[in-house]
Amino acid sequence: MHAVIMAAPGDIRVAERENPTIVEATDAIIKVTASCVCGSDLWPYRGAHEVHDASMGHAYVGVVAEIGADVKNTKPGAFVVGSFMASDNTCEICQAGYQSRCVHVVGMGGIGTQAEYARIPWAGGTLVATPGMPDAYLVPLLLVVGDGALGPLGILAASQLGATRIIAMSRHADRQEMARDFGATDIVTGGYGAHSVIEAVGTQESMMQAIRATRPGGHVGYVGVSHDVELSGQELFLSGIHLHGGPAPVRRFLPELIELIWARKINPGRVFDLTLPLADAAEAYRAMDERRAIKVLLTP
Repeated sequence: MHAVIMAAPGDIRVAERENPTIVEATDAIIKVTASCVCGSDLWPYRGAHEVHDASMGHAYVGVVAEIGADVKNTKPGAFVVGSFMASDNTCEICQAGYQSRCVHVVGMGGIGTQAEYARIPWAGGTLVATPGMPDAYLVPLLLVVGDGALGPLGILAASQLGATRIIAMSRHADRQEMARDFGATDIVTGGYGAHSVIEAVGTQESMMQAIRATRPGGHVGYVGVSHDVELSGQELFLSGIHLHGGPAPVRRFLPELIELIWARKINPGRVFDLTLPLADAAEAYRAMDERRAIKVLLTP
């Protein structure tokens, strides 16, 4: 099969790889219908850490091709959506709603889903089947709920949860437009600070901006992959805020999100502003790195 690898920072290639096979009885093999490039993929691309011939991608939707003997919740031929963190969905942590920190968690980035096929560990707990085979319009909408473009989808989530004032911070006109489409009412803020803030980048600057934009008693949810963030205990102590975050427990929300998308009540796929074939993965990374695209959809 064809699969995307990062040979080195800035060097994306599409290589021939062996088709994945069932390793554990809890595995499934899916034929990937669509995957995408995530903002977190740009960290190694830009040289934030060493990388050599790494399989790429952690977002995926597709059709189940094969299942292991212990997989009970899905079957070959089903169209499925999965999380970027595979989980058994039965352990105590999963049952508390934090499947991304399952005691048996497997990061899909280590497997790579920017490929024609992918092995999904803990398939019975990770994959959620759609009511039927989605049309071409629904595929990108379903893909993005398993991965996301964190800032815009945070705005969409706040709107769905009933927030009446949603403030976005962005320097880019196209992203400001998308934020308003998803429900943002303002682009900047002032006064006493926001009741709730989403930190969706993962840098020192974005984390401190989120904390300092939150009023005493408010909440910061941090979902950006953290890189070299250090927090002052004194500043946190005096801020009086609630701080909570980490890898999103996607599996908890997939059934509800799939239902909303299937009924065409939300359109999170709006974040995809460029679609390319898997063979052009190098251009997909360049387009996002150069901010010519917000998020790129990859199709086999």
